[in-house]
Amino acid sequence: MAVIKLEIDDILTLKKAHPCGSKRWKVVRVGIDIGLKCVGCGRFVMIPRRKLEGKIREIYREGRRLKPQESIIEA
Repeated sequence: MAVIKLEIDDILTLKKAHPCGSKRWKVVRVGIDIGLKCVGCGRFVMIPRRKLEGKIREIYREGRRLKPQESIIEA
């Protein structure tokens, strides 16, 4: 089963915008559930990994922009 590799401090661009208008989220917790903090307003949410993986458009990691397909690992 393929899983998207997420690291703490990654910035994710999601398909739908948060009510504050931002589409960018910072990863603050990694595990079965992913902890995200909205870059726009600072709101913290926990989302199950499987649900989040279908909503990711781009991953910004260490100055590089990745598509979700480029960050897949085998688990």
